[in-house]
Amino acid sequence: MTAIAGLALDQNTVSIGNDGQSVGRVLCCDRLNPASPETIGADKTSKVSMNLPTWITVSRLLGVPIILALLVMPTPARCIGAAGVFLLAAGTDWLDGYLARRLNQITELGKFLDPLVDKLLVLAPLLALVEMGRVPAWGVFLILARELTIAGWRVSPALQAQAVPGANLWGKVKTVLQMTAVTLLLLPLSGVWIAIAQVTFWGAVGITWLSGLIYLTPLMQHPKPLG
Repeated sequence: MTAIAGLALDQNTVSIGNDGQSVGRVLCCDRLNPASPETIGADKTSKVSMNLPTWITVSRLLGVPIILALLVMPTPARCIGAAGVFLLAAGTDWLDGYLARRLNQITELGKFLDPLVDKLLVLAPLLALVEMGRVPAWGVFLILARELTIAGWRVSPALQAQAVPGANLWGKVKTVLQMTAVTLLLLPLSGVWIAIAQVTFWGAVGITWLSGLIYLTPLMQHPKPLG
């Protein structure tokens, strides 16, 4: 009977020797190599891939050139049409969020694009309203300054491959109030409704800055260490 000459064992292989000759090798179990490059790549792809809610988000931008075209030579009918297109585009803001939660398709790309597209959809008609003389330019600048500040802050962790922070409750309230103000300002209103539209606009400016301060305060109090 031939005696077993040796037994060699390491982390990656099991090797059994017979008279000093290797006769087999058994690969260790997968738990010693839990994350393969393919798995990591698939996970990153899922975070930035386009899905149905994200396509709906991007589709909101289609309303911007239509609104601006209608307001080049504003008439009561064109203003009503622009308000209708704006409301239709704004309505998809609820739809994409609902589908993302219902279909479990919340992605980092979606969380980044959703507020960005909302900003573009709101600021485009606001700039047209400045030209029409319905709102002062400095009021729109206050909104623009806040939105650019938050957008720059939000994109910073994304560049560091970290999770993009989602919009908080105040951010959602701000967006709804801005969209309400834009709709009222676009419509050819008269009488007391003109005052209501102006109050709504300045209320949106105030909430815009308040939501920005609420968003930034905890981040500035507990800054993320570099490196």
